[in-house]
Amino acid sequence: MNIFVLMKRTFDTEERISIAGGKINEDGAEFIINPYDEYAIEEAIQIRDSKGGEVTVVTVGNEEAEKQLRTALAMGADKGVLINIEDELEDSDQYTTAKILAEYLKDKEADLIIGGNVAIDGGSGQVGPRVAELLQIPYVTTITKLEIDGSEVTIVRDVEGDSEVIQTSLPLLVTAQQGLNEPRYPSLPGIMKAKKKPLDELELDDLDLEEDDVEAKTKTIEIFLPAEKEAGRVLEGDLSAQVKELVDLLHNEAKVV
Repeated sequence: MNIFVLMKRTFDTEERISIAGGKINEDGAEFIINPYDEYAIEEAIQIRDSKGGEVTVVTVGNEEAEKQLRTALAMGADKGVLINIEDELEDSDQYTTAKILAEYLKDKEADLIIGGNVAIDGGSGQVGPRVAELLQIPYVTTITKLEIDGSEVTIVRDVEGDSEVIQTSLPLLVTAQQGLNEPRYPSLPGIMKAKKKPLDELELDDLDLEEDDVEAKTKTIEIFLPAEKEAGRVLEGDLSAQVKELVDLLHNEAKVV
């Protein structure tokens, strides 16, 4: 099977985010593979091991993403592809990423494309479905189980605390939800092998794309951190007095009643 994984480099989930000059400060920050994309990588490797074929992990970003691609290769992926847009685009959004990925994938004869359900930084969940629409192939999101029999596919997907069973066929794009599998840690032999695995770097010119072709459709007006929460207040006195004070606070301070 010809399997492609869509991967994103994101902030470490334990990283403390700071804002500088109206932008997220990346100086000294730790970056990781988007956690939902780890499920996608693991699923791709398991399918490759059982069905045969090849796993290629693709990301759109800058040269710093090579580290995360090497981690994916150390997990067991066969190839990595970095589409570097750092020096070509000032702004990008989900449309930009999807357009670039679809242009790369359009002639790759992919049987299966797997991405994470959402990215933990943006959380839009748009890129996977957008890529499928551009490639004009079926897609299923938030999957928790995937079974392939020839070209027929049976999928279980998460739907607001319940599950739904879907039957479809290849070629197909799916996005991985937590619970699909348990991603492996790169082993020492895997890390050593990853250094020799192919990792290609492309730019927009290599895909016959111009900046205008992938211009962002959205504009970020402002980035700010949530306001700090005020300390809680303990009401004292008998129950009736507490109730009266609470109602007064909700009406005059919180202004919710």
